[in-house]
Amino acid sequence: MTTTAEPLAPEERPTLLDRWHRRVSGDPVLARRIGWIAPLLITLLAAVLRLSNLAHPHAVVFDETYYVKDAWSQWVLGYAATWPDEADERFLAGETDIFTTTGSFVVHPPLGKYLIGLPMALFGADSTFAWRLATALAGTACVLVLYLLARSLSGSVVFASLASGLLAIDGLGIVMSRVALLDIFLTLFTLLAFWFVVLDRRSHRVTLAARVAGRWDDAGPPSWGPVLWNRPWIIAAGAAAGAASAVKWSGAFVLAAIGLYLVVSDALARRRAGVLFWPMDAAARQGVASFLLLVPVALMVYLASWTGWLVTDGGYDRHSADAAPATGLWSWVPLPLQSLWRYHEGIYASTAAMSTPHAYASPAVQWPLLLRPTSMYANSTPNGTDGCTDANGCWEILYSMPNPIVWWAAVAATLYLVYRFIRTRDGRYALVLTAVAATYVPWLLYPDRTIFQFYTVLIQPFLLLALVFVVQEVVRGTRSSGRARSTQRIVWAFLVLVVVIAAFWFPLWSAMRVPYEFYRLHNWLPGWV
Repeated sequence: MTTTAEPLAPEERPTLLDRWHRRVSGDPVLARRIGWIAPLLITLLAAVLRLSNLAHPHAVVFDETYYVKDAWSQWVLGYAATWPDEADERFLAGETDIFTTTGSFVVHPPLGKYLIGLPMALFGADSTFAWRLATALAGTACVLVLYLLARSLSGSVVFASLASGLLAIDGLGIVMSRVALLDIFLTLFTLLAFWFVVLDRRSHRVTLAARVAGRWDDAGPPSWGPVLWNRPWIIAAGAAAGAASAVKWSGAFVLAAIGLYLVVSDALARRRAGVLFWPMDAAARQGVASFLLLVPVALMVYLASWTGWLVTDGGYDRHSADAAPATGLWSWVPLPLQSLWRYHEGIYASTAAMSTPHAYASPAVQWPLLLRPTSMYANSTPNGTDGCTDANGCWEILYSMPNPIVWWAAVAATLYLVYRFIRTRDGRYALVLTAVAATYVPWLLYPDRTIFQFYTVLIQPFLLLALVFVVQEVVRGTRSSGRARSTQRIVWAFLVLVVVIAAFWFPLWSAMRVPYEFYRLHNWLPGWV
């Protein structure tokens, strides 16, 4: 007797994603190919969006007025020097050697400016393409490193592709890669630091469990676990966090957060392995080892970035300790390092009190709501001038606006991830939330300081990780409830909407000339554009 199987209900039929996942899972060769083709294509897309027409606008935009000139004088002299009045126009015109030999007071460490200066030395200091090339390459690298971080966290090509793909086409990442500012370098080194931490945790847990298991005896579990020194990824994380700090001091918060994460995660790993005195074991024993692996290399990288200032004589405050050297406990410190310390005291005093009014200033408490993104450049062209045929004129805007739909969804997902972490104690969620806290919470301590929404380019990759984690969890959760097909349709609809909004905003992310009325269509909130 022949029986016919009951047809599956629509919600029970495998979706396109399910069929694709099964095919890839059953073909290791195909899985490996997709594993390197996906990041390659996404990184290529990011490169095209960041490098195309990079020299436009041919102008010194926003804080390029500080970093470009500082980068060039630092490249030539070894330290940032002062410039005459109206130097921007003369610099653009090709007068790139008009800096003085007098040291200039700058509030950020030198590494980011060295990175900006390298392409200027190769392709010409007066080239807008040259002085933005390093940031464009760093922004492209951020997309690739986010893919690697997401893949290491999840083991999923789809998860990693979604996270990095969202960053590849996002306006904040694009714009901050197309201007010669420091924040994209800070973002790259921070991403590297957290990726290295993930790589360490992946191997460290296995080694720790095996070593602790070997210490069990008839008396029961060991009182103390092993102190593990062979952790090269922690050294790498320290070097990356040191490089982040050598771009901007906010990288020091990343270093501190990683140190705290290592101690807490080590403590929990030792408790799971059965160590009796696991809190003290992690803090007082392994914590000391982790500190020595992480912090000294970070300090060495940071100090190395000041080499030009230290080995020359013209830098700002370079000889401040010569006339009044330290006495007592610190008298052994070389005079150049004493002068560097005093320079740092001046930097801290200046930055902590920085409260100059600015039209685009946005305190950190506003950042989640996206109330005041920063316009980096604006230029209007009247009707009938230079090819503009719009009755109300044309505009070129370079606007550091993230895709608003993605931004708000990612902020909401991060809040939800806090709840999910409390429920599940998932260590992957802990790492993402640690990164968000390290890159956002410190700014809440300076409510009166002049800061800007574009600083959130450092937070954005970790918000995207939170968003993709929540999407992944929702999709998996609905598979068991029979709503997988409808859920995946919602996800696809969201992604299509993201691409459409990105296309709508891209002219303002690349300073294309647009009619005034098209520009006005982007004024969704009073503080926008």
